[in-house]
Amino acid sequence: MAAVLDLVTFLVVLKSACCAQPRPAQDKISPIINMQLDSRKKMLTWTYTRNVSDQECTIDTPTAYSATVDPQVTEDRTYVCTFPNSVLHRGANLTVNVTCDGDVFLQVLTFANPGREGSGAVNFSCLIYNVRFMNCSWAPGPAAPADVKYRLFWASRHEADAECVHYILGPTGTRVGCHFDQLGEPQRTDNYFFLVNGTSRETAIPFLDFTPFKAVQIEKYDPPRNITITYNRSHHIIRWEHPEIRFDLSSHMLYYELDIQTPASSAETKRVFQRGQDPNVYLMPSSATRAKSAFRVRVRYMYNRLWSEWSPTQRFGLPEQDFSGALVGPVVATAALSSLVLMFLCKRGSQPESSGSRRCAPRTPRGQSTIRDAPSPCPRLGTCSQGPRFSVRRKLFPPIPQVKKEIAKALMPTPGVAWEEGHPPPGPQDPEDVVTLEATC
Repeated sequence: MAAVLDLVTFLVVLKSACCAQPRPAQDKISPIINMQLDSRKKMLTWTYTRNVSDQECTIDTPTAYSATVDPQVTEDRTYVCTFPNSVLHRGANLTVNVTCDGDVFLQVLTFANPGREGSGAVNFSCLIYNVRFMNCSWAPGPAAPADVKYRLFWASRHEADAECVHYILGPTGTRVGCHFDQLGEPQRTDNYFFLVNGTSRETAIPFLDFTPFKAVQIEKYDPPRNITITYNRSHHIIRWEHPEIRFDLSSHMLYYELDIQTPASSAETKRVFQRGQDPNVYLMPSSATRAKSAFRVRVRYMYNRLWSEWSPTQRFGLPEQDFSGALVGPVVATAALSSLVLMFLCKRGSQPESSGSRRCAPRTPRGQSTIRDAPSPCPRLGTCSQGPRFSVRRKLFPPIPQVKKEIAKALMPTPGVAWEEGHPPPGPQDPEDVVTLEATC
């Protein structure tokens, strides 16, 4: 009887050993432990309990972003995967895949951004200006509590992660921006990483993060410098210099907008877009401008839409030859009008005398006597009336007083002349014989 029982026991044990299924790898103990995510640095870390091989980590986000990278190991045997280009504030799934002792292990970390919805910062932007300064700004979320306190963290490929030093406060005392006045040495390949989180006694505040900002694309330039406008008788030659910029770029990476305005109407403007040159020159035909045409210019980086302010307005002015040409017409017209007036005055003065007019007797030559008869009704001798000509002309051109004879003699002495028969003619001291004749008018 005992022998039969032993045989039955042996058969049961044998059947159990033959029919037993191998345990799957996922039911085994995973070597992955301490899996954590630093959302600010976008860094996933973990450690192993035993040796592994063929390891990788993957991230998937609701924005359809996915990336797979190879882990790095630190001195304390911590494994690290970093996802700098990911956006985590909407949540993410992070996965570590390893092979250990011939078995494949997979472990997933599901990340959710904690906090009250709508209380995080919104409308974030950053701007580099004046070559070495940068300002970042944001607005409180619509559901943010009154005591919310936002904090901005930033980093670059050449600068370690750090918090803002100079916060900008809004009207209610809430932090709404940050000023940076100590940017590092500029590198054309600089990328800036930003994250804004917050704290409040009332509720948790979700953070806000972004894809990297390309530093070269967030710089707002100063207006172009040293603008000059010259004229070469056919064109206005406009020249300007590049503004000072932070990053070392080729001149062809700058993009200019030229605004040419005419005085006829503010709507009559000409916009010209031109890539940077060395030097920058634009030719404007003189026929396309007016006396008070104006010019201004602004600039931006070729691959962004951040324009500089407009340069100060420059006036074209009127070329020198245009002034002379404009004066020719008025000068000719004035000369012609003056000639017509003079001709009219001369014609009035030379009108024929009427039959009833009176004539004056001719002036008696010096040294001859005449008979004094009745007084003459004619004007004074030597000032016979000759019609309106002399009255109008005297009003327009009054006679110039004569210089005193004594002064004239002193200034211009009379040269000695041999007079005929040794008798000089009557001098100033010899009185003239003045006689009057009866008019024959």
